[in-house]
Amino acid sequence: MTTDPTHIRNFAIIAHIDHGKSTLADRLIQICGGLTDREMKEQVLDSMDIERERGITIKAQTVRLEFTAKDGRAYVLNMMDTPGHVDFAYEVSRSLAACEGSLLVVDATQGVEAQTLANVYLAIDNDHEIIPVLNKIDLPAAEPERIVRQVEDVIGLDGSGALPVSAKTGTGVPEVLEALVARLPAPAGRADAPLKALLVDSWYDPYLGVMILVRVHDGHLKRGMKVRMMSNGVVHQVDQVGVFTPKITRTGALGPGEMGYFTASIKTVADTNVGDTVTDEKNGTATALPGFKPSVPVVFCSLFPSDAADFEDLRESLSKLRLNDSSFEFEPESSAALGFGFRCGFLGLLHLEIVQERLEREFGLDLITTAPSVAYRIVRTDGVEYDLHNPADFPDPGTIRTIAEPWIKATILVPDEYLGAVLSLCTERRGRQVELTYAGSRAMAVYRLPLNEVVFDFYDRLKSISRGYASFDYEMDGYEEGDLVKVGILVNQEPVDALAFICHRSQAEYRGRAVCERLKDLIPRQLFKIPVQAAIGGKVIARETISAMRKDVTAKCYGGDITRKRKLLEKQKAGKKKMRQFGKVEIPQSAFIAALRMGED
Repeated sequence: MTTDPTHIRNFAIIAHIDHGKSTLADRLIQICGGLTDREMKEQVLDSMDIERERGITIKAQTVRLEFTAKDGRAYVLNMMDTPGHVDFAYEVSRSLAACEGSLLVVDATQGVEAQTLANVYLAIDNDHEIIPVLNKIDLPAAEPERIVRQVEDVIGLDGSGALPVSAKTGTGVPEVLEALVARLPAPAGRADAPLKALLVDSWYDPYLGVMILVRVHDGHLKRGMKVRMMSNGVVHQVDQVGVFTPKITRTGALGPGEMGYFTASIKTVADTNVGDTVTDEKNGTATALPGFKPSVPVVFCSLFPSDAADFEDLRESLSKLRLNDSSFEFEPESSAALGFGFRCGFLGLLHLEIVQERLEREFGLDLITTAPSVAYRIVRTDGVEYDLHNPADFPDPGTIRTIAEPWIKATILVPDEYLGAVLSLCTERRGRQVELTYAGSRAMAVYRLPLNEVVFDFYDRLKSISRGYASFDYEMDGYEEGDLVKVGILVNQEPVDALAFICHRSQAEYRGRAVCERLKDLIPRQLFKIPVQAAIGGKVIARETISAMRKDVTAKCYGGDITRKRKLLEKQKAGKKKMRQFGKVEIPQSAFIAALRMGED
């Protein structure tokens, strides 16, 4: 039994980090009776341990709620709680494509932030009806009138319909439900047309196989029918159809405008492309839905097991993790210093951190992570163009015609008193100002920056110079040619590929010197001198020397002829020279990790 589309409302909750999306979702679930008071817990939709501990949402979650409005009509509300962090913006765009409206949550104490703007623009691109919600009005520092003016000035939305709520106490939340029903449009769709459903998300369940989250546009999806994925033409028979309330509830069928899941004994998530169109095998639709832009990794780093024997475990763990997070990529690689590992691509530094933490926690692995780098676009002198993900694979500079690096367009919102420090930080990172505007006492600076300069520690520096008041959001803005060089690190004339990095020529000496100084303190002393050098090609740009431990070979000579002592010292000198030629310097793994953390200071 499917629901009449005029009684369905599909909406997403969007906001900046920590403005209260998940808490508002909790209250909506509670008021609509999705879970009993005994089953309720805080951030009920953040199911991963890591989400609950960090207090962030990583995966967008869907819930079907039933609500009876004041006019006595029963409605079905399909709600999607989305992440707020810029690294997971693709999760937000997927959720918005499946809905007709959005609840824009704005913190009544902090106001409009960078990610608020980014998410509003995503919602407008999807032709959403947007309802502004002012959260945290119970706090003493709340200024709802000022924030309403800010919403009108900065975003351009009508603030007269903004709803004041406290998601924590539940104040004003029933009015949000009434506004959803009254102000959001019902989904359009024809029940008599062939099945056309959008594949919003897919993940692996150990008992049911791949579970597929769909939004039905036309027709019906029923248990037992055969469906075809339009991108690859694969046919599957539907085993189970249902919804999340947020508990898994079987319904047997989904109609136009409805959101739910189906399973079809699919073994791997790779068979289910997010953004694909699902249709009936026999009576299929002719045109596919537009789908989404695929998520593109922007930050790359290598993961190596601390113990080389764990390589197969790491391979298996990455494969399992990819079943539930198709947005990161990995391929095997080897390093002379660290052995066998994998080169992985992520959506940002937080994404890298989350994946690394999940590998260590859920699979018990001990990992070494190399310095994060970005993808450079190289055009060789013979005209071949390709992307370079690993600094160790940097070609001979004589064979390169041009090398381009990715740039981003960053939006920074910052109180006026910290603006000078923020602008000088952006200039220091080779940034170019696009515009600078004011919204009340806060400045909005838009800059173009090289992604390579942002990847290391830009966000931390921004937060520290603005005392935590600045907010930062970015989007990719194409590639641009630059004077980029590979800086290699040599220990005792041997290159250490795991420590090599690519940077702008103007930064090369400073960063090379910093790594050499760090390694000088980290590598244990040997019986011979060890030179630690940073070099661009054959030219050394920085050097530190680890002094030798010295054994006193003349200790047993009491008095006597000086030639006897000189003979012993010459013999020692020759031995040290030979040692330096053949001696291998073992760099401890702790030294690798500490040297790679250079950007954090």
